[in-house]
Amino acid sequence: MSDTTTGAMQQFGAPSSPQGGLGPRSGLVLLYADEHAGLPGGWALTQSPTVIGRDDAVDMCIPVQSVSRRHAEIRWEGSQWLLRDLGSRNGTLLDGQRVHESPLEAGQEVRVGDVLLKYVDKHAELYAGYQLSGQMYAGAERKCRDTSLLVGGYQMDRIASDVERIAPSTLSVMLLGESGTGKEVVARELHRMSGRRGTFCAVNCAAIPGQLLESELFGYKRGAFSGAQQNKPGLVQMAHNGTLLLDEIGDMPLEAQAKLLRVLQSKEVFPLGATAPEPVDVRIVCATHRDLWRLQRDGTFREDLFARLNEYQLRLPPLRDRKEDIFMLLHTFLARHGRPELVPSFQFMLGMLNYDWPYNVRELEAAVKRCVALVEGNRLDGEHLPPQVAEAMQEYGNRRSTDRVSMDSGPSGHYDRVSATPSSRNTVPDEQQLRDLLRTHAGNVAAVGRELGKARMQIHRWMKRYNIEVDDYRG
Repeated sequence: MSDTTTGAMQQFGAPSSPQGGLGPRSGLVLLYADEHAGLPGGWALTQSPTVIGRDDAVDMCIPVQSVSRRHAEIRWEGSQWLLRDLGSRNGTLLDGQRVHESPLEAGQEVRVGDVLLKYVDKHAELYAGYQLSGQMYAGAERKCRDTSLLVGGYQMDRIASDVERIAPSTLSVMLLGESGTGKEVVARELHRMSGRRGTFCAVNCAAIPGQLLESELFGYKRGAFSGAQQNKPGLVQMAHNGTLLLDEIGDMPLEAQAKLLRVLQSKEVFPLGATAPEPVDVRIVCATHRDLWRLQRDGTFREDLFARLNEYQLRLPPLRDRKEDIFMLLHTFLARHGRPELVPSFQFMLGMLNYDWPYNVRELEAAVKRCVALVEGNRLDGEHLPPQVAEAMQEYGNRRSTDRVSMDSGPSGHYDRVSATPSSRNTVPDEQQLRDLLRTHAGNVAAVGRELGKARMQIHRWMKRYNIEVDDYRG
């Protein structure tokens, strides 16, 4: 391997597999290391095998003391990358379980020494430029030129760049993603960057009863009904020359959908009790965690309205799919809530990164607020982890994932193969079985994983394959 492809940051343009052509490449993304300041955000795989270690001469150099000089290797075999421990003193873990050799799946978390990483099957070369601190590595530049409230590395920078590009347009924007992923923050950024002179207004369509939602949106005239003592402008009118966020639009009643379609088509609003329409110029941004395609098939969401709203679409990833941002988000929230001096220990970060954050960034901020209120001193340790995070750590190191070759270290220090039970070996539920389990456990992914004998992250991968939204089964 030449000097240009050794060390911390691999050169761009190499194949994602030894057999493939040029294009997005597989690799490892940094989630956390105490000595992260000098590290890139990721390493792309450029050859097979790729040796990982702290020695300068290895292919993927991670100069951290807890990493062995030649710690592990990743090699291409058949049609997949395999991770193999090279007899390291601290072991190699995959999804919290010590392994000798195992195939890699996208999203799996790898630990070498006290360095936490995740495997990605594409764009590892793009992650490399984003350090955990928010600084850029080796001359890389952020795609979004404006200062953005969207905190994170490669994935959030790409979204912020899209927002920056489309904000000045008149396109209606549809924001998709689970609850707590930051859809309202994106909507506010769209308004801020748009240059529109009017105000930003927001309404949660699921929080207002159907009979009241129309008057909230479209307003009414004096005398329109009993108790209407004066004219009341709706949110559509209040957002004139500005931006209106319709959150959870999948819960909007059909009658209100028809009136919203009129606003979009004719740029006018017809308040209840009015004798003539009133012109309005408003940029509509809608957000939902619901499957609007399924709602259209079921006849509960208008296809013509969907076409008008879906002029540009942005999908926000759940926090479990962008754990490389947790360290930066942690510091952002500590500063926001008055304790910027708090420093997380490795054990604290290990717990925060092991947890799946089912309620996403909103849940993470709530956890940080708890720490701010309860922690004495200036260090966050394992004892300060929120209860749900500490509970998830009880499984760490004890997982038995039966859909891969897993090796555990026995008392003698030798590796012994973990045997799977016949009922769980190679079990892959079909879509209906997985939906039934999620319904039975009210969307508790960890409980579904325990029933199937699988890691939580495997359940999330199956949900992604079947396009299942976990929020549909909660609450």
